[in-house]
Amino acid sequence: MGQEVDQQEFSRADRTAHREKVRRCLDVFALMLREAQFEAEDPMTGLEIEFNLVDDDGRPALKNAEALESIANPDFQTELGQFNIEINVAPRRLGARGVTGFEEDLRASLNEAETRANEVGAHLVMIGILPTLEPGHLSPATISPNPRYRLLSDQILNARGEDIAIAISGVERLRTTADSIMPEAACTSTQLHTQVSPDDFPSYWNAAQAISSIQLAVGANSPYLLGQELWSETRIPLFEQATDTRSEELKAQGVRPRVWFGERWITSIFDLFEENVRYFPALLPVIEDEDPLEVLTSGGTPQLHELRLHNGTIYRWNRPVYDVVAGRPHLRVENRVLAAGPTVVDTIANAAFYYGLTRALAEDERPLWSRMSFSAAEENFHTAARDGIDAQIYWPGIGQVSAAELTLRRLLPLAREGLDRWGVDPDEAERLLAIIEARCTLGRNGATWYRDRVHEHEAAGESRAEALRRTLLDYRERMHSNDPVHTW
Repeated sequence: MGQEVDQQEFSRADRTAHREKVRRCLDVFALMLREAQFEAEDPMTGLEIEFNLVDDDGRPALKNAEALESIANPDFQTELGQFNIEINVAPRRLGARGVTGFEEDLRASLNEAETRANEVGAHLVMIGILPTLEPGHLSPATISPNPRYRLLSDQILNARGEDIAIAISGVERLRTTADSIMPEAACTSTQLHTQVSPDDFPSYWNAAQAISSIQLAVGANSPYLLGQELWSETRIPLFEQATDTRSEELKAQGVRPRVWFGERWITSIFDLFEENVRYFPALLPVIEDEDPLEVLTSGGTPQLHELRLHNGTIYRWNRPVYDVVAGRPHLRVENRVLAAGPTVVDTIANAAFYYGLTRALAEDERPLWSRMSFSAAEENFHTAARDGIDAQIYWPGIGQVSAAELTLRRLLPLAREGLDRWGVDPDEAERLLAIIEARCTLGRNGATWYRDRVHEHEAAGESRAEALRRTLLDYRERMHSNDPVHTW
């Protein structure tokens, strides 16, 4: 969503030419997978986190331009809503204290950014959905001023042909409509990147898909939207609906959504890129001058601009990424499942659990996905988003089991094993995985803490809006303490 796009209008000829260019890129990518040398030795991992901006009273602060100017750090970037910003943490190798390095870098950056944002009347909050959002904050007027965001919004609405309908039934119900993609700005996430070789990519992607339900269960942090108590991780249905280009008729026909869990286990990264080209029309049919085949045959590394931009407008929960760094191509699994927050240490614990567990499962001689249907993994995903740490999910060899019990008995030992294979020091692994263990033992994550605290305020006679606001102020203070949420 963040890529610069200058063109604002597209003709029918633009779309035809773009389709041909994307298919040419896909052919070149297939050739590269067979012949090129992808950067995969001593792989890097990466981390991105989206933040909300609030004022002193805990209400959204529409000040991302002013905050970014004050922060003056290129690692922080604009996001869709004027109350959003994002940080891209410098990539690291997990071994040699890399996990601790992520934590130290993120804490230092967050503390400095908070100080600078305060100068323009804003505070940073890491949470999946800002509970104090009101309908007016999700209108076209609050889209960040960069033209690419309004262009993308217009293209999605034009493709859909009608306003976006948001309908979520959880503890309570929410029904609303939007004439832009601004409801997507309510979703702030943590994104984890793993660099892998072409041969290893399918195993890592399949592993990430299989455990996405567990990530949601233990890390849920989005229980409220527009004043309503909905799912433990309301980001999931909200994001799925807020960028949906399908009319009701197209949904009934089985047309695939652009926010997509997928429909099968894969045997090659090419499967995912090919599906993206085959199933989804371009939203941004921008064409660059590069001839990818000419670049490749002359010994260079093609950027595959059109394929990458198209891929960036299809929002898989685990997205395939092709990138070029210092002239060398590489591949990444981008895990987009987790909400932001609650704290830096919670975020790094979530990351350690993910990196360790995916490695252990990806290298298992008997792959988990050979014993589990893809539809079961998808059902687990939405069940965990709805029920959070109380979710009952299906697991091969066990049947129905609570996500917390499965994590304690089966998955934490695997995550420790995987972190060891990454070269993570045992003390680092134990400290961070102990946070996941404590959440499961106590049944407390960001969603349960926030929900329980709001209920306490309401029981004392406060309105829902005031309970949400006061709880957010408490949350923000605890977030900056960096004490993990299970201790709150």
